[in-house]
Amino acid sequence: MAVQENTTLQADFAKAQSIDFVNRFNGGIAKLQELLNITRRTPMASGSLIKTYSSVVTLANGTVAEGDLIPLSKVKQELAETYELSYSKYRKAVTLEAIQRSGFDEAVTETDNKLLRQIQSEIRKSFAAFLAKGTSTATGDSLQPAVANAWGKLQILFEDDAAGDVIVLVNPMDASKYIGSANISTQTAFGMTYFKAFTDVKLITNASVPEGKFYATVADNINIAYPLISGGEINKAFNFTTDQTGLIGITHTPDNTRTNFETTILTGLTIFAERLDGIVVGTIAE
Repeated sequence: MAVQENTTLQADFAKAQSIDFVNRFNGGIAKLQELLNITRRTPMASGSLIKTYSSVVTLANGTVAEGDLIPLSKVKQELAETYELSYSKYRKAVTLEAIQRSGFDEAVTETDNKLLRQIQSEIRKSFAAFLAKGTSTATGDSLQPAVANAWGKLQILFEDDAAGDVIVLVNPMDASKYIGSANISTQTAFGMTYFKAFTDVKLITNASVPEGKFYATVADNINIAYPLISGGEINKAFNFTTDQTGLIGITHTPDNTRTNFETTILTGLTIFAERLDGIVVGTIAE
């Protein structure tokens, strides 16, 4: 007997879950971009190279006799490190027994949500690890004076760039000491708590930052790059659900050989800073 018109099928549930997953991931990235004033989000081909730079200053002798020609000092940007943009691939399976026990929609959605949180965590960790390579330093006897020192250094480094807010990643334990003595409210984006600290500084908690350390840079130094998933040759072989951004793709398929229902996710999103000398690695010397 033919299926009645407008009957909701398993494939409809899976498609709806895929669309919801993509929307929540992309919504988190969009909110993070908006809050941090990140203006650059660049789709690139897998295998493209991400290049980072540092400024090198050659300072001429400033002792010049009266009437003599003042020698030129030189400031130039040199290539610091190069990274290859690549895909990250994730897969998980829900068993027939779990689906029978909890229901198809609940079993798949619950595990998808856990996977989403873990993927976001990995992106946060990689961003913190990238910022740890910064070449500028600052210190203070507590979080506020240390961040103020970093703020001052960044104003000098980006003096002519109108580079926007100062973004600070800090360990939650260090942030809690500041929150405890300040009248502020916190919000959350992409799994990270953030708040406006003082002047034009936004503090973001990240457990990947070692306690007693923080990383600071300016909004205009932060970039998002990712290999496109939507369109092109990938669509000829795989049926990933994505959107017009192509930030992430997801597909749900049954594995009849194991009576599992599988979720496969593909992304390559990378958050990085273009200038390593524009990242201040701070120390809280309490």
